[in-house]
Amino acid sequence: MASLLSTTANLAIRASHSTFRDQYANCTRPSEACPINSSYYFYRVSLPANAVFLTLFSLSFFGFVFTYVFTRRATAFTVAMFCGVALEVIGYVGRILSWNNQWQQTGFLMQIVCLTIAPAFLAAGIYLCLRRIVYAFGPENSRIRPETYTRLFIPCDLASLLLQAAGGGIASAQTHQNKPPTVGDNLMVAGLAFQVFTLLIFMVLCLDFALNTLRRHKNLGSSAFDQNPLFIKLRSEWQFKAFLGGLTLATICIFWRSVYRVAELSEGWTGHLIRQQWLFVGFEGVMVIVACFSLNLFHPALTFKEGMVGAGGVGSGRKMRKARAKAAVNGSGSGSEVDAAMKNEGV
Repeated sequence: MASLLSTTANLAIRASHSTFRDQYANCTRPSEACPINSSYYFYRVSLPANAVFLTLFSLSFFGFVFTYVFTRRATAFTVAMFCGVALEVIGYVGRILSWNNQWQQTGFLMQIVCLTIAPAFLAAGIYLCLRRIVYAFGPENSRIRPETYTRLFIPCDLASLLLQAAGGGIASAQTHQNKPPTVGDNLMVAGLAFQVFTLLIFMVLCLDFALNTLRRHKNLGSSAFDQNPLFIKLRSEWQFKAFLGGLTLATICIFWRSVYRVAELSEGWTGHLIRQQWLFVGFEGVMVIVACFSLNLFHPALTFKEGMVGAGGVGSGRKMRKARAKAAVNGSGSGSEVDAAMKNEGV
């Protein structure tokens, strides 16, 4: 009963931020005068756990940097990874700042905004890979044109990101104005929910493509696949197969994490799930770092190799049509000439 009354009183305090600030403005460490559930968190933030995640995400970031420096491939994918992992690093810096003082807004807002929106960039990188995979196996195995995947999922991911970023900004402003961050939190939840929906559709289409490819291979044999020698060689390599597995694992991890964050934030910043640090560590930190390391180890620039040049790149559909028209004018529309023209275009 006493615990229930204490919790109720705490919620009332947090609903009125001016009272909260006045009463606990001088708190820096949990004590009898500064109970832990009066801070912006309902638990003592773990320094070891957050230091580990900060280290791991920093290693992941430098891994993406080194891979790009040495390969100069997969530029759009790498930019998406840079943005996502950098936000993860900033978010865990915020959580470590919160360990120093859980009653200050700065660290709390850094982590809740940055860690909420970061996986949207990681998802964008994954979306960019799909149409290259479709080209590697053959566009005939897909129900929709390869370019359609990017045109569909990248705008959806951008919309999700904008909703989450706007929600985070509004929530931050409301908090600084001593107002409950309800509007901002609702926008963040809407953005996360849309991200979950987009990921679900993406996974359904990926599964459909895989099943359709297997069905056509069963009926037609190797002729069901693209016969470009580059792709024939690529499909036989274990690195490419490992890339497909790593991409699948990363997608599942980000989807799982996004579902958790929707459930967590839908309860508001004082709900039951947000009070459970072990859930945050397991379903936020672990899921996202596994996704990042999967994409580090099986980076498309390393496992897709020359497949990252040519069909499937940003604007490649337009450039392919241009290359085919040029080959037709020259009296030949062979695939080899089209591929050569596209490589000269720098696709």
